[in-house]
Amino acid sequence: MILGICGSPRSQATEYALKRALVLLGKEGHEVEYWGARGKNIGFCTHCDYCLNGEGCIVKDDVQELYPLLAEADAFIFATPVYNGAVSAQIKAVMDRSRALFAKNPGVFHDKVGIAIAVGGDRSGGQELAIQQIITYYTLTGVFTLSGGAFGSNLGASIWSKDTLEGAKDDEEGLKALRRTVKRLSKYLKEVEVK
Repeated sequence: MILGICGSPRSQATEYALKRALVLLGKEGHEVEYWGARGKNIGFCTHCDYCLNGEGCIVKDDVQELYPLLAEADAFIFATPVYNGAVSAQIKAVMDRSRALFAKNPGVFHDKVGIAIAVGGDRSGGQELAIQQIITYYTLTGVFTLSGGAFGSNLGASIWSKDTLEGAKDDEEGLKALRRTVKRLSKYLKEVEVK
């Protein structure tokens, strides 16, 4: 299963881009699941170390419903709007709070694969930095990272929304990067299944 996690608190461009990616993957025959931050109660990690006892996170909020999905997924798509040149607070909280999974099973993400999507209001509004944060998270947790390849999707899918949903829908270069990145993820997963 491919799990798409949307770090946007709004129903706008980031949600659109992620859902578009999941539709494309569904058409390729992959099972997909969507989880979005919008409308969710998401607390921040306080590094209390409660999770080190192996019993999960002490914060009982909507992230609890995400833990089994993260553990079950074979692949991830983390999608974030760009906030001040970085990921949103919501997606960062999800990344930080996943520590509870690793405390229980340090290899929970090993042999999984992930891609990243970042949507910014400006063409160079911090999308690459936000994607890099997601890639760093993947690296630290044992997730193998893919991109769409050179010439347009070097790190993943970078979308320019012009601060509107229509802007994202009209960003042909960004959507091309999205299609390339999704295609590479699909190809990788199909090759792994064969072996």
